[in-house]
Amino acid sequence: MKRLIYLSTCLFFVFQSVLAQTNNAILFTENGEKFQVILNGILQNATPETNVKMTGLNAPGYKARIQFADTKLGYVDFNMFFSEMGYEATWSIKQNKKGEYVVRGISAVPLAQAPPSAPSQTEVVYTNTAPAATNTTTTVQQTHTSTTHGNGDNVSINMGMDVGGQGGSISINASGMGTDPDQGMSSTTTTTTTHSVTTTTTSSGPGGTVVVADPPPPAQVVYVNGYTGRTGCPVPASPSDFNSMKETIRSKGFESTKLTIAKQILQNNCLTASQVREVLGLFDFENTKLEYAKFAYDHTYDVGNYYKVNDAFEFESSVDDLNNYISTR
Repeated sequence: MKRLIYLSTCLFFVFQSVLAQTNNAILFTENGEKFQVILNGILQNATPETNVKMTGLNAPGYKARIQFADTKLGYVDFNMFFSEMGYEATWSIKQNKKGEYVVRGISAVPLAQAPPSAPSQTEVVYTNTAPAATNTTTTVQQTHTSTTHGNGDNVSINMGMDVGGQGGSISINASGMGTDPDQGMSSTTTTTTTHSVTTTTTSSGPGGTVVVADPPPPAQVVYVNGYTGRTGCPVPASPSDFNSMKETIRSKGFESTKLTIAKQILQNNCLTASQVREVLGLFDFENTKLEYAKFAYDHTYDVGNYYKVNDAFEFESSVDDLNNYISTR
């Protein structure tokens, strides 16, 4: 009995440990617009939905795109970040006061406390493999021949069909159906129709496997022209979001408050090296700039371009200090 209790306890902690290594994400539109989710360039839900729950997310951050089914609405790019593993986070997709679509965090709870999925909620398991497309070609060919030569002659009807390489035929022969011995008629009609349909097979969680039309591949996004080096975070802030961040920092009167706000912003956002350099221009003191530059390194998309940040410093000693810090990362 004690051994059974011991094994049950071990299994419980193993299960909790596995849960702690992944996250769930719930995305929904407030006004019911249907959308698809693309994470790191990979489509997650095959069919557009208004509420999507993704499970098995094993990384702390993803570059995400919300692709609306109504092409007139376009798409929204945002950074999906998790402060800790083992949580279920919820984001809403809505329009701001300018009429632009934005993604805003709503809540985050431990997986053990997360409620079960709603019956109408689409649940997908995160995949980092692009769905494979399958081409199916169907050819249908029909031939009809009718011949009549007086009383007692034959009428013959033949039909052939070829579907996906599988052939088949139907033949009908009748005698004694002629009506006029002095008249004869012969006609042949052949119709061939070929359809080519591209489909993709994708898993939709516990519901099984669904075959749906293959969606267009997501557009390749270039965040820093010409940059092909290592990236420190998934998707840098858009120009409009970055301007909003700067205004928030600039609005604070004390240097220490500016630094605190700037660090808080980076907890859930990603910047380019050039954007980090612009933020440093908002600080007055060299030591504040150096502290922020060190903190921002792990939240920079094009870390290979981080040398651009050096231009924001007045003293060579600050540049040397920053480079020494980077060399230990």
